[in-house]
Amino acid sequence: MKNRLVVAPLTVYDAGPDGELTPASRKFWHDRFNGFGMWIIPFTNVHPSGIGFESPNAFSEDHLENLKEYARISHEQGAKAVIQLAHAGVHADKSMTRGNGVWGPSELSYFGAREMTDAEVHEIVHSFAYATELAIRAGLDGVEIHGANGWLIQQFVSATYNHRTDHWGGTMEKRFNFPLAIIDAVDKVRKKYTRPDFIVGYRFSPEELGADGLTMKETLALVDRLVEKPLQYIHISLWNFYKKVRRGGDQNVTRMEAVHNRINGRVPFIGVGDLFAEENGLKAFKTGWADFLTVGGSVELNPHLVQMIKDGKEDEVQSEFD
Repeated sequence: MKNRLVVAPLTVYDAGPDGELTPASRKFWHDRFNGFGMWIIPFTNVHPSGIGFESPNAFSEDHLENLKEYARISHEQGAKAVIQLAHAGVHADKSMTRGNGVWGPSELSYFGAREMTDAEVHEIVHSFAYATELAIRAGLDGVEIHGANGWLIQQFVSATYNHRTDHWGGTMEKRFNFPLAIIDAVDKVRKKYTRPDFIVGYRFSPEELGADGLTMKETLALVDRLVEKPLQYIHISLWNFYKKVRRGGDQNVTRMEAVHNRINGRVPFIGVGDLFAEENGLKAFKTGWADFLTVGGSVELNPHLVQMIKDGKEDEVQSEFD
């Protein structure tokens, strides 16, 4: 990577009926992020049961050409192209899941979700692997396994959603089995294609609300397991870079610092969180908590953001949506 700036996986609801790029999305992404080192292409569905909104797909040979176009858009702007692989789980839109209904780790009537069978869990693990194969063939530089923001992988990790008592739940360690199996399956594809240079990252949310929601104690235990895997980076999901730990850890410490300290240099760590203005990003980087910084809203508001900063036009950078 040419620098440590990463374009966040911005969900802009811009895909067509089969996840394809539309004229509007091409216009939006074209010449949007010149100067960044990497673009994380947002929420890409690995299975029809996981569709929750208009976003790219990667579960059929029919999707290969669209994925190639995403790779071209990124490479034309000089950035590594990493695609975020995801499944919405209980937050899927039943009208979009092509007759599959809504799947979750456990039956959750509030969401209209039924519990996935063991065979279906394995099917989704395979779907992440197949999506990785499509990504490699499309010329993308890597994949990010989306274990954050309340989607299916986080649902398996969280006792709020996961009430299983089999291999996939019942204890904290067993709740980790689903994401760890996905990482192993993705890495197996990378080895099949002899692509040690192919990037594999993992994104997570550090804490949840609710009595059974994820705490920092559980997240740090997960981090310990993640750093044992052949990941190129771990990417936190936060609204505020400086938000402090809520539960399960030292509440005087920020979530960023707590995770940084636990990783202890074992794998690159990507930080994020309301880093709109140039001075905010520089201040965040100087904390030493993150090896790379993800920028989202500023990219939406400011095409050519990096060039504006290089030209000393920080005062012209927009930081608020109308």
